[in-house]
Amino acid sequence: MARTLKIDNVLKKRFAKKEQKGKKEGVKDLRVYFLIVCEGEKTEPNYFKSFPQKVGTTVYDLTFDGGGISTTKVVEKAIELRNKSIQKYDRVWAVFDRDSFKPNLFNGAIAKAMANDIGCAWSNEAFELWYLLHFYNRVTAMHRDEYKRAIEKAINEKIKISSKSKKQEIFKYKKNATDMYATLIKYGYQEQAILWSKELIKQHIGSNFANHNPCTTVYQLVEELIGKSEELNNLIAQKYDLGE
Repeated sequence: MARTLKIDNVLKKRFAKKEQKGKKEGVKDLRVYFLIVCEGEKTEPNYFKSFPQKVGTTVYDLTFDGGGISTTKVVEKAIELRNKSIQKYDRVWAVFDRDSFKPNLFNGAIAKAMANDIGCAWSNEAFELWYLLHFYNRVTAMHRDEYKRAIEKAINEKIKISSKSKKQEIFKYKKNATDMYATLIKYGYQEQAILWSKELIKQHIGSNFANHNPCTTVYQLVEELIGKSEELNNLIAQKYDLGE
């Protein structure tokens, strides 16, 4: 499944310079291959599949797998699929939540991902924390069952402010919805969610990630998918020889 995403301005300048020098004649796309293995069957895949399909000149081929498996299995599957794939993936990510998994399993999955060069977009307690951060700077622990009500309240407040109709729509959160990305972009603030996620990371120390609540690293994958990751942009530049 191909996705075309915006690349960093630095990459654009590098690419332009190469074209001007005639060193990259005929190159139309900067293609980067992603493998994203998710714990959830629909919630996370539906969200990431909804990112812009054509922005800029970088084409991302996004491959999704997983669903209905535990935290450790998500990482193990990501490693297995990467190692046996004929296609060389530029980025491989494991996406999973703390949920009710035992601390040793959650911490072990993160450690295994790091040891095997697998990107790890984890959330404690649930993926929905990332959604909520589009509206609130949530700094205290919340049980996963509370996220639904909090998200509904946040979005309905935004709808009330922006709606001109007396019969305004009522938002009901559905875990496997296919339009959450569009809803968050319309009523929330993605850039603020990234900033608040980074602040949450700073509040926790050590490798006992099961105790880092609330906390999420989903923003790291999001930054790559919107062309805001310096690390990925440098990888693309190296791959296509877009030196200064």
